Amino acid sequence: MKSEELGERFIDFAANIIRFDIGLEKTAIGRHIGLQLARSATSAGANYEEACSAESRADFIHKMQIVLKELRSLFTGCD
Repeated sequence: MKSEELGERFIDFAANIIRFDIGLEKTAIGRHIGLQLARSATSAGANYEEACSAESRADFIHKMQIVLKELRSLFTGCD
């Protein structure tokens, strides 16, 4: 998969999460969960784009670890 394709998938993923968030209940819990989901989903894509312009291999690896951390928080519920 090319980096442009993965970047587009991150954008689509973030958009899907935002659409999902809109459907959540408008309670304090629903707003809290929706905000955290939106932050993690959009942050993963932004950090991926940042990794693509890394200055070194080590910098790329470090930035991709941040992407993984954001994605992991989406699926495990850990911040």
